[in-house]
Amino acid sequence: MDRKMANRKLIRLSQLKSKLAAENLEEIDWVTFGVIVKKITPQSANNGRTFSIWRLNDLRDLNQCVSLFLFGDVHKEHWKTDQGTV
Repeated sequence: MDRKMANRKLIRLSQLKSKLAAENLEEIDWVTFGVIVKKITPQSANNGRTFSIWRLNDLRDLNQCVSLFLFGDVHKEHWKTDQGTV
């Protein structure tokens, strides 16, 4: 893990909104970790393609969640991932 995190900044999901407002994250190599706390049943977009929505949380502040939309190959590969997975 130390090797993977070398020269990267950890930003907690619960801090993401404030960090986006204060810093230009496009210029920083950063990572975050989250737990799937809720999965929405796969939906169909107007174009007919199926997608998933996950609600992620870092378990530090349960009121601060991030919605992650999965489309295309990412949806196909990961839509069955279990709730509670990190």
